[in-house]
Amino acid sequence: MSDDEETEAPVIELGEGAEVAGAPLARVSHRLHYGIEHSEVLRREGDTVIRTPDGPRELGDVLDAVDATYFQTRNAFEAAVRGVIGTGPVPTAED
Repeated sequence: MSDDEETEAPVIELGEGAEVAGAPLARVSHRLHYGIEHSEVLRREGDTVIRTPDGPRELGDVLDAVDATYFQTRNAFEAAVRGVIGTGPVPTAED
């Protein structure tokens, strides 16, 4: 396969619409390594604003409500955060 063939992937248009404030939780959790301590997550990503069903929130504020002191896996971390923020549609800037 040549370099030209590799770069010819289907183009996916994202469209135009309202922006969504904050980073997706999956993007933030992907930047971390596991197992990781609660305090290390706060140090590295505590000021990161994440998307939630109630609008953007700082991850540090969300983690204040999490009792876990250690996250063995990415799934454990995401489950703990979702336990606080819930699940559902994320509002856009126009909502």
